[in-house]
Amino acid sequence: MRWALVKVALAVTTMVVVAFAVPLGLVVRELARDRAYSNAERQAATIGPVLAITTDRTQLERAVASAETGPGGRIGVHVPASGRNGKPAEIGSRRAAAADVAAAAKLGRASISPVPGGSSLLQPTAVASGIAVVEVFVPDTALTKGVATSWVVLAGVGLALIIGSVAVADRLGTRMVRPAKRLAGAAHDLGTGKLGVRVPEDGPHELRSAASAFNAMADQVVQLLANERELAADLSHRLRTPLTVLRLNAASLGDTPAAEQTRAAVEQLEREVDQIIRTAREQKAQTRQAAAAAGCDAAEVIRERMEFWSALAEDEGRTVRVAGADHPVRVPVARPELAAALDAMLGNVFRHTPEGTAFAVDVHNAEDAVIVLVSDAGGGIDDPDAALRRGHGGGGAGSTGLGLDIVRRLAESTGGDVRIGRSVLGGTEVRVWLALDDRRARTGARRGHRLRRTLGVRRRRTARTGS
Repeated sequence: MRWALVKVALAVTTMVVVAFAVPLGLVVRELARDRAYSNAERQAATIGPVLAITTDRTQLERAVASAETGPGGRIGVHVPASGRNGKPAEIGSRRAAAADVAAAAKLGRASISPVPGGSSLLQPTAVASGIAVVEVFVPDTALTKGVATSWVVLAGVGLALIIGSVAVADRLGTRMVRPAKRLAGAAHDLGTGKLGVRVPEDGPHELRSAASAFNAMADQVVQLLANERELAADLSHRLRTPLTVLRLNAASLGDTPAAEQTRAAVEQLEREVDQIIRTAREQKAQTRQAAAAAGCDAAEVIRERMEFWSALAEDEGRTVRVAGADHPVRVPVARPELAAALDAMLGNVFRHTPEGTAFAVDVHNAEDAVIVLVSDAGGGIDDPDAALRRGHGGGGAGSTGLGLDIVRRLAESTGGDVRIGRSVLGGTEVRVWLALDDRRARTGARRGHRLRRTLGVRRRRTARTGS
């Protein structure tokens, strides 16, 4: 695709450059030719008034000398013979053939005669003795003056256009091919069993949609595998009860060979069930780790959970605001765990604030972390640290309570943290810091502090605007 786009851009741009540059180059050459002959006509026109007054040789030589605007020897005057015994006069240089001069005098209009090294402009002028002809020599260098420079400039502009179009096409092809290659590689990795692989949702709109569909499919595959392994472990556990009965019944069969065979079969069956349970547990743990490593779209989870809580908020007359969830925001946590943490924070808002209290959910995507803010307009809490400890609720007028331990463990699993403070709405604000990279989260505390201050300034500005 990339090379195809480059070839198309190269072909189209080349055709456009040729279609415009070649005619423009020909026009430039004609303009230079017309300019040279126009200068020659002006020089010849300066001799005409003198011929109309006199045909004296001395006067004409002075006029020719004064009319020379370039190198000398380019202007000549052919004066016809005066009287019966007079002779034609030749003043200045003569390059045109006598037949061409006679033809120009006979026609009575200007003509061009080719001569060695260029051409001569023959301009007839009426005098007392007949028709005189003023000859102006135009060298070949004057006919092509500036043409080569103009052609070089046109060629340079055309080459620059071709190179620019190829570069743009290559850049566009790279922008299209790179996400497609990542998507193909991720599909291959998922096929080999790497359940944690996900694709960044960037590039053109169509490829972003394909990447989003692939990530959703991978999440669904992980969920299906987890459900399957959970079912296998559950069924294996259910087999323990009848196996225990069989083992007890086999123990009461006595010491006959058949009883020994039955007891051995029951023991073998118990070992197989235990092995199935252990395998299911190990695979379930691996599936959970893969889901956590792959992460999820926090914006999608927030929109999904807010659809659930918005119905209850409407019933209670609460004003709800969601910000920052209109574009994908991936976080390194499993989707069920993030949904459970959001439900815990939103449930505390409904549980510990009176009906009609407004609340908001904001998500901010930074370079090394994602911050989820849940704020309300309730009465706040007196002891934020106690609310984060297991077994301590906000109670009373507070807007936090049981369940924040789930949020804290979720944030700490990524290297982040949870903070409780005063929101711009007047109540409690729970800020969940989800680090995108655990190592950078530990070493980037100063950067995180700057981001916290920036968020604080933005929230204060939002509060002032809203008021």
